[in-house]
Amino acid sequence: MFENNTVYIIGDAKAPSNNPITQQYNAFFIGLVVNKESGIIVDADCSATIELTKSFVKSLLVGRSILDIDTVKKEIQTRYFGSSQKALIVAFKNASLKYQNIVSSAASSVPSSRR
Repeated sequence: MFENNTVYIIGDAKAPSNNPITQQYNAFFIGLVVNKESGIIVDADCSATIELTKSFVKSLLVGRSILDIDTVKKEIQTRYFGSSQKALIVAFKNASLKYQNIVSSAASSVPSSRR
């Protein structure tokens, strides 16, 4: 289903206590499939309780770079007005940091003769 050059990353954040997501999952999660070489998000899902929310979040993230935190944050702030808006931003930042760690770990594990 996904190419060999993709990685799966979970970003997580605390959602507001009055949010149904918190009552069901205790946190807010996004799952991202990312092209390891380009950083482009090829698929996305989240722990929302409404399918339309999941679809909308996917439309905000797919095709964007996981490294472009400011652009994605602005897109979320201007288009997503669910109660988990801040949690979505924090979860995205968390996933971006994990991706950066994955890429830097992979680069440092390549023998110097292959770089």
